[in-house]
Amino acid sequence: MSEQQIKITLAQLNPTVGDVTGNAVKARAARDKAKADGADLVVLSELFIAGYPPEDLVLKPAFQSACRAAIEELARETKDGGPAMLIGTPWVEDGKLYNACALLDGGRIAALRFKANLPNYGVFDEKRLFARGPASGPVTVRGVRIGVPICEDIWLEESEDYENVVECLAETGAEILIVPNGSPYARDKTDLRLSIVVARVTESGLPLIYLNEMGGQDELIFDGASFALNADLSVAAQLPAFEENITTLTWRKTADGWRCNGPITAQLEGDKADYAACVLGLRDYVRKNGFPGVLLGVSGGIDSALCAAIAVDALGADKVRGVMLPFRYTAQVRSTTPPSWLRRWASATRSCRLPMPSTASRRFWRRCSKGWSATSPRRICRRAPAARC
Repeated sequence: MSEQQIKITLAQLNPTVGDVTGNAVKARAARDKAKADGADLVVLSELFIAGYPPEDLVLKPAFQSACRAAIEELARETKDGGPAMLIGTPWVEDGKLYNACALLDGGRIAALRFKANLPNYGVFDEKRLFARGPASGPVTVRGVRIGVPICEDIWLEESEDYENVVECLAETGAEILIVPNGSPYARDKTDLRLSIVVARVTESGLPLIYLNEMGGQDELIFDGASFALNADLSVAAQLPAFEENITTLTWRKTADGWRCNGPITAQLEGDKADYAACVLGLRDYVRKNGFPGVLLGVSGGIDSALCAAIAVDALGADKVRGVMLPFRYTAQVRSTTPPSWLRRWASATRSCRLPMPSTASRRFWRRCSKGWSATSPRRICRRAPAARC
């Protein structure tokens, strides 16, 4: 008897919110790569066709229709006999809008799965945008039963509102869990994700693939760093962080269930990871908004040097212009000569001397700052308006 196996391609890609056509192009390219690798299934991240997070854009009927049309077109393309595709999309059904994953195979939408647990904390407000989906059973790809919990479906612990999607999938015959995510970066987030996945693998006894989005979207940064665990909690694969990556994993069925031995990439940690996140966030903010480059106000200190390094690493020196803004209190050496690092890095440097403020503006700023030097920190805090987080 030949060994049973399934090849699953993880497409850790960088979608753009609102660019349905461009995101569909990326999905096609990922499927072409998966087909060349002989894969059975290619997986993309949460709400990939819309870009994540779509926020209020996803409430517009025209945008919902555009996403649906793109998914239906991608579905028709799977008629070529190549790999199936599991892709995140907003989906309207029976008048309700869901955060969904669509399984495309054989020229059609073979199955839909809806997110059951909607996050409503931190940067997430999905309860306002989406209807809650039911806990459903697995989908079938090439004879293998695959459970598809979506992001928060594995994150929430037992509570009054929590639907235990993983337990439902295990009880209804899932053999492998694939989790599409849109999980933003934070320092040490990798350890938190791993602890959550270990808990789900332990309770279900099933291997789990954690596929995360990569890229920057406004103030959010998605680091990718997708990974997979075998049922015995050993690491089956680890993709790199802060870069697009398409990797095909071969899963083989053994006496103890499905198992994979894929590539394991070392991860950035601490300050190095934070720096990579800043570079990625700036690069995508500039690129996705169509800006030609950045103007960088330069004082000559270490803060300016760090900001310039991030900008040049993100965009290239040809898209960074430094602007010196000396005032009467600026040291003479800084007023007349840009720092050496700025001359090396930036494509152009200008020095624009700030004019002396008018008498009226000086009076205004004196009134604004009156008492600051003599006011205790406690008194300043009492004067300050209450902050809301």
